[in-house]
Amino acid sequence: MPGEQPIDRQFGDLSVTRLIVMAGLPGAGKSTIGEIVGARLGAAVVSVDPIESAILTAGIDADQPTGLAAYLVAETMAEAVLQAGKSVIVDAVNAVEGARLQWRDLADRTGAVLRVVEVVCTDEDLHKERLAKRVRDLPHLDELTWRAVEQSVEGYERWVGSTAAMPRVTLDSIEPLGVNVDAAVRFITGS
Repeated sequence: MPGEQPIDRQFGDLSVTRLIVMAGLPGAGKSTIGEIVGARLGAAVVSVDPIESAILTAGIDADQPTGLAAYLVAETMAEAVLQAGKSVIVDAVNAVEGARLQWRDLADRTGAVLRVVEVVCTDEDLHKERLAKRVRDLPHLDELTWRAVEQSVEGYERWVGSTAAMPRVTLDSIEPLGVNVDAAVRFITGS
């Protein structure tokens, strides 16, 4: 009818599916920010750590590539959410280029808008304190120690090449949680 707008124009960016990828070292604050952003945007949250815990609970030996399997399961779950027309947040360390490109490729396959929210904590003492207080309560996954974070730092690749071109914001979790959540939502929605 004359004057009617197409449905995607009527509802603005609500019709846009987004693949929001959290990235950062363990204990930096990405899960907390991701969960709050997910609630605010009505996006599903798929977290790699509980998936890996479930794989281990199923009896798969820890010497197997359970981390890789967890990323692949998370990708399958995220793809199903996107294909249903919903936005999804993937909560994982995403330390290496291969993992990061996995999400870029998923966004390309599904037509989703990709946004990466990297969370860092520039205050080492605060990072250690948060890690010491954190209780994930995931069967077969030990609570992380500061030494594990240090090892993650060694394997955390710089954002170069193809990954450098991915739309990304870096938030420092020394900032108040509300400030970081608001910044993430602005970056994700473009408003």
